[in-house]
Amino acid sequence: MLVNLSIKNFAVVKQLSVNLESGMTAITGETGAGKSIAIDALSLCLGERADAGAVRKDAPKAEIVAHFNLKGHKAALAWLDEQELLDEDDDSCFVRRVISREGRSKAFINGTPVSLQQLKQFGQYLIAIHGQNTHLQLLKDDYQRKLVDQYAAHPALLSAVSDNYRLWKQKQSELKNLETQAQQRADRQQLLAYQVQELDEFAIEDGEFTELEIEHRRLSNGQTLLEQAQTSFYNLYENDEGNALSIIQNGLDRLSELEEHDSALTPIIALLNDASIQVEEAARELRSYCDDLEIDPLRLQQVESRYSKAMELARKHTVMPEELFGHHQALAAEFAGLEQDENRLEDLQHEVVEAKDAYRQACEALSASRQIASVKLAEAIQGQIRQMNMPHAVIDIAVDYQEDKTPVASGLDDVTFLVSTNPGQPADKLEKVVSGGELSRIGLAIQVLTSDKHATPTMIFDEVDTGISGPTAAIVGGLLRRLGKVSQVMCVTHLPQVAAQAHNQLFVTKFSDGSTTETQMLPLTKQDRIDELARLLAGDKVTESALANARELLESAESN
Repeated sequence: MLVNLSIKNFAVVKQLSVNLESGMTAITGETGAGKSIAIDALSLCLGERADAGAVRKDAPKAEIVAHFNLKGHKAALAWLDEQELLDEDDDSCFVRRVISREGRSKAFINGTPVSLQQLKQFGQYLIAIHGQNTHLQLLKDDYQRKLVDQYAAHPALLSAVSDNYRLWKQKQSELKNLETQAQQRADRQQLLAYQVQELDEFAIEDGEFTELEIEHRRLSNGQTLLEQAQTSFYNLYENDEGNALSIIQNGLDRLSELEEHDSALTPIIALLNDASIQVEEAARELRSYCDDLEIDPLRLQQVESRYSKAMELARKHTVMPEELFGHHQALAAEFAGLEQDENRLEDLQHEVVEAKDAYRQACEALSASRQIASVKLAEAIQGQIRQMNMPHAVIDIAVDYQEDKTPVASGLDDVTFLVSTNPGQPADKLEKVVSGGELSRIGLAIQVLTSDKHATPTMIFDEVDTGISGPTAAIVGGLLRRLGKVSQVMCVTHLPQVAAQAHNQLFVTKFSDGSTTETQMLPLTKQDRIDELARLLAGDKVTESALANARELLESAESN
């Protein structure tokens, strides 16, 4: 519940701090005194948009602080814990909003800066505000449907419908995309089928083109390689007139005989000895190379054919020959993926049908629950408004399941509030039957009846009793008082019959020194309340009769 509201430099408020009690609190005051200013400040504190106009004239900034006690309010505490804003040692929570002269604002929860989005999310767990315009929303079909859902308290059914709707739409979108691309996919698949088959038949291996290139060069130059290798071997080893090995050996022998005369020849002799060994080894390897080298025209023809085919396919697919294997694998994978898309198309068609069936089944279950709740809500509203000077009113809430209706996330029901206010008058839509005052009474009855469905600990009613008076006002006050026994209720009112029913009362007054204006909100004692109720009854001239009536109103309310 809201424990304290502190306002500084907001609109016409210079400095205001008011403690709030549990139960029902009435806020009264003269017209134009600013009775709704606390509610406006509280709305800003909980995330409503702000501008520089909210700051009091000549003040640098406006500041609003709301102190809440969250003991027992699990949803609010869970949200704070999730956002890491919870003060584990205290059930108190402080929400602060600062608005600068330039219109910039900052928000804090328990001293930690937060975004306006976070502030709005948190606010829905703390306070529900019912304003004067709430009655007008009753004329909207969507709002009427939401009222039935709120009264029915079936969030699981609502979630089932919205979840199945989103899933169905997602499947439909995926199917539409696949169907739209079907011709493109078919054309691509036809081309890939030919290309993959051609490459499958050629079946080049990874790295094969490089090996083909090497073998092709060797085979195409085989005769030259053999002739030059044999000539080199002859000059190195077999030429009787002088080969490289014998020349080196001859030089080695001559220098070896002279080594004893000059030791400087020793390293040279060692080099010649190594050269002799190397030449002899090279000669052996060259002989082996010549023996192993084959001149195979048939193999050359085979290699040339495959090499040429690889070059042809590479040009055809605009890739380098070395990349042909990887290109083949990529095309094969794409072709397999398109075949899977064809299978996916068939599967998706079945999934769309299944998702649609699941959505309709969820809609039917939700509609059945709405039918039950609508009967109970209609009876409850009718019972309340008949006590509010509408003795012949008949309320009916029609829930029509429209199977052919364009599917939406809220289901397939058309929910319509129908009312008849006079005997013999057929029930019709609210906007065609009720007056402004009657609409206010119906709206207030609905708000009271559905308020216990709210998880919010504090409810604020801002002049929702407009258009009613006399005995009807007393009944409305009684309804709000009854609600105040289970929740904290704040009600801005100009009706003494409503204000008398409150457990607590605040008086809003405005002072002016000719240059500035200031609003104050004061808690009233019992005698103060009697005086204020008398003023509401009689106007500016309070009479003894008005005071007596005020005392009687207050004592009557306290006895209930």
